[in-house]
Amino acid sequence: ERYGFDVTIDFAMRYGNPTMADAVTRMLDSGVDKLLVLPLVPQYSGATVGSTSDALTDCLEARRSMPALRFISGYHDNEDYIAALALSIRSYQAEHGVPQKLVFSYHGVPQRYCDEGDPYEQQCLRTTQLVVDLLGLPEGSYMNVFQSRFGREPWLQPYADETLGNLPSEGVDSVQVICPGFSSDCLETIEEMGVENRDVFLDAGGEKYGFIPCLNSEPEHIAALAQLIEEQLAGWV
Repeated sequence: ERYGFDVTIDFAMRYGNPTMADAVTRMLDSGVDKLLVLPLVPQYSGATVGSTSDALTDCLEARRSMPALRFISGYHDNEDYIAALALSIRSYQAEHGVPQKLVFSYHGVPQRYCDEGDPYEQQCLRTTQLVVDLLGLPEGSYMNVFQSRFGREPWLQPYADETLGNLPSEGVDSVQVICPGFSSDCLETIEEMGVENRDVFLDAGGEKYGFIPCLNSEPEHIAALAQLIEEQLAGWV
């Protein structure tokens, strides 16, 4: 009634179950004629958000009729998302103290993607800068790294594991890591950044390593996502 039509909410996994095909089929078969898609990836990359759009197209192309479609391609500079990140950092540091270095770790992509025009790297750096500005962090107290690389070709740098392994020799003995490119914790945050790279840092002589959880179901995060959705739904006739 708020928008002039009923709103049905469902979810799908890009690589898992329920699949996008299952979710889209279920919704359209139930009579949904307007489809709003929100990939839970703040920074756009063709390898993530772009591939989600491609998968959605694959789901729809075999149907006889098409729904009205809106697609949120990212929210890397959304004020509410940035505020939620800043709050998570403040809250963690209120309990655990302020480190020598705050490390913003984003999932990597091959360097050639960005060389060919993918905006991902610039959007990651923009997210960091907005959080830094909101927190008033001094230059030199933070840095960006990129994690989860595989294969032989160059990926975005600096690499998370190599950087964390080198920091103790540069006089940095305490760090906190946050992963703003992930909306919720997963193996690449909990295991890779929370455990594996913690060991890299401590084994290299670091003394204190903190991992700031993803926004997950924090109220400020959910409110930010809800506002993104509401902005798209409002006025959609």
